[in-house]
Amino acid sequence: MSDPADADALLARAAEAGIHRLALPTPFAVGRINTYLIEDDPLTLVDAGPNSGKALDDLERQLAVHGRRVEDLELLVITHQHMDHLGLTDILQRRSGAEVAALEGLVPWAADYAAAMEAEDQYADHLMARHGIPEDLRYALRAVSYVFRGWGGNATITRPLTPGTTLDLRDRSLEISLRPGHSPSDTIFHDRERKILLSADHLIERISSIALLTPPLGDPHPASRPKPLIQYMESLAQTRDMTDVDLVLTGHGDPISDPVAIIDERFRMYDKRAGKIHRLLEKAGVPQTAYDLAQSMWGNVAVTQAFLTLSEVLGHIDLLLRDARVVEEDDGEVVRYRAV
Repeated sequence: MSDPADADALLARAAEAGIHRLALPTPFAVGRINTYLIEDDPLTLVDAGPNSGKALDDLERQLAVHGRRVEDLELLVITHQHMDHLGLTDILQRRSGAEVAALEGLVPWAADYAAAMEAEDQYADHLMARHGIPEDLRYALRAVSYVFRGWGGNATITRPLTPGTTLDLRDRSLEISLRPGHSPSDTIFHDRERKILLSADHLIERISSIALLTPPLGDPHPASRPKPLIQYMESLAQTRDMTDVDLVLTGHGDPISDPVAIIDERFRMYDKRAGKIHRLLEKAGVPQTAYDLAQSMWGNVAVTQAFLTLSEVLGHIDLLLRDARVVEEDDGEVVRYRAV
């Protein structure tokens, strides 16, 4: 955990560069989401927060601290598709007339948010069934997911962004890079001149971003299962190689001054967890489903947060499969794994 004084100093440095953190409440365990007001031309807000009156009230209060109103916003930048980051986009856009910039692949997804979420829920249900999660639990999780959708909403993207290009404001140029893994659309923005990276949920200081099992954009029912943790680790490796970064402004929690140390710690953690799963399979002596393994590792958490823990287990199983330390056994209905 970072020292509060260090975090304040890093936020002060960001403020000197014209970037102000506006932390908004969410209903999720991760806590507040960090949006960022960039004092530039156009006046820019990076991420919108969840679709709630409380978040909107907080946003208006924090904008007022900087002498701004929602109506002053000229550009909204969305970093990725999760509801706590794009939920208020439509409301803010209608009130301000701002342009909305986001990854070009998100344009159709965000235009029909309800249909996109329904497709993701259907795919999640399919994966949960294939990996041993009982039908009654899947039914309950679908109901919870349906309720939570209200924290998101449609977004009309008027400025599609292409990785490898720049988002140019009057006083700065932000290099755009795609970093999938936590979600298929994770997009980061690098101010090389100031050595500042807006990382959203790609890199967070106090927790490892879950590599969620999400179908690729534009392919809601892929023929093969995504491998988001492997993809995420490849994305982290790319970020580790960025030399002109010494301040990372994250989607949750405090800023980061040493991203290399955080990324190296994450890689060690992934190796350690994969080793634990391998030992559980060796100890079991018989093939196990991913849900069996989740219950062995987290007990009741594997029930209350079944899809999150399934994503965690399968991500690390993919590392073991890559290294030929486990084999997959598929009877046509349920997939199980055993240690080599």
